[in-house]
Amino acid sequence: MLSLPSVPRRVRTAVGALLLLAALTALVVMPRSDRGTSARQDGAPTRITDGDIPWPREGQAAVTLEGSGRVLTHGAQRPVPIASLAKVMTAYVVLTGHPLRPGEEGPRIEVDRQAAHEAGVGGESTVVVTPGDRRTERELLHLLLLPSANNIARLLARWDAGSEEAFVRKMQRAAHDLGMRDTTYTDAGGIEPTTTSTAADQLKLAREAMRLPVLRDIVSTREATVPGVGRVANTNTLLGTSGVVGLKTGSTTPAGGNLLWAAKTDGTHLLLGAVLHQRAHTTPAEGLTAALEASRALIDGLRARPRSTGSEG
Repeated sequence: MLSLPSVPRRVRTAVGALLLLAALTALVVMPRSDRGTSARQDGAPTRITDGDIPWPREGQAAVTLEGSGRVLTHGAQRPVPIASLAKVMTAYVVLTGHPLRPGEEGPRIEVDRQAAHEAGVGGESTVVVTPGDRRTERELLHLLLLPSANNIARLLARWDAGSEEAFVRKMQRAAHDLGMRDTTYTDAGGIEPTTTSTAADQLKLAREAMRLPVLRDIVSTREATVPGVGRVANTNTLLGTSGVVGLKTGSTTPAGGNLLWAAKTDGTHLLLGAVLHQRAHTTPAEGLTAALEASRALIDGLRARPRSTGSEG
């Protein structure tokens, strides 16, 4: 293997990025046994061995290096409940219709009685809000994406489209426009098990979502203070570790644990991944823990490739 001890640092960084791309696209080998894991490159089915990428042991997953145009998948890419990953599409649709510039708060939105009444109802993830309060669009997006408040998802849907049903139709149109052919949205928050998608489809959304500066900034925030609500923490506890800079968690009993994530490789390239249906039909807490652990192993395994390959003699 080529040794690069005297090559300038910027060249080594570029080579490292190319090697990571190779890890995603060129590690296709003949399977050792029938236990080989299915993968896909540009729509063509291939085979890779179990040890090539540290995929989750269950559910499904997908990864891509931004700009590569290639996606590797693991597990059957069939639609499964995605829980609060639906809120990424909710935020995407809201920001598409009501764009914000970096640092801009946006219009003030009145908290209605329904949003206040739904706080703490039914065991959902919600935040306590006061009817009549006027919160900015950015503040509500923080409540949507950090503590994953379902009552705020529905409030934003009503504000944007007049009703949650009308907003869900906008979500579905956006999914169609992004080529998410295996995705169905039936609610704005993801609490309904009929809101389903695949890991590969969620990567299509992740690419577009991370191109919106305000959304990218919010999902990278560990905690924030929202007037009238207080301090809220991001449910994505991987932030700030393993290069992770986003995106969104999701967990219910039918969905298990899910994580849509974005992680930096060498400071310039972005790895995107989705891990779905971890420990489904257990508890949301158990599923989310499994999704976070599986995602960390996957991210660390992929990020280690350019460093270890480029440093060997």
